[in-house]
Amino acid sequence: METEEVVRFHGHMCPGLALGMKVVEIAKRYFERGVDEELVAIVENNSCAVDAIQYFMSCTFGKGNLIFRDYGKHVYTFISRDRGVAIRIALKKNMIEEFREKFRDREEVVNAILESEPAKYFEVREVDVVPPEEAMIFPSVPCSRCGEPTMETRLRVLDGSLLCIPCFEVELKKRRKS
Repeated sequence: METEEVVRFHGHMCPGLALGMKVVEIAKRYFERGVDEELVAIVENNSCAVDAIQYFMSCTFGKGNLIFRDYGKHVYTFISRDRGVAIRIALKKNMIEEFREKFRDREEVVNAILESEPAKYFEVREVDVVPPEEAMIFPSVPCSRCGEPTMETRLRVLDGSLLCIPCFEVELKKRRKS
């Protein structure tokens, strides 16, 4: 793997990035790097590992083929829209505790991860998953309060005005206080 490049992309080497590199190593056994939206990654955390997935597998928020579910778990599901194949890669139970018990510092953890087979850390299984819809582009409409262009589907209606979510929440808080 192009370790130097992904470290440059991420900003530093760390255990999370190393775990992400192992996730990618597994994913590449099943799938080619995505070009557009044919490969989808559903990530269940926002850790450093996700940067390795973005870098190596070309799954990104911008293309709509990187989906974030805030579950706080080192679980990564990859779906091939073209082939109808999906795998779920999950960190094995107690791995984080094992890292804490066995190693004195982050560098030792990183080296241990990078030098090991991915199967040491991750369970992999094929799963049946319906791929999410491909990314859709919606028109932007100015928020009635702040004027910032907002995706039409994210606007909220309050007293006949179209508000972006932050302005909508501010208005609701004001009403609750009065």
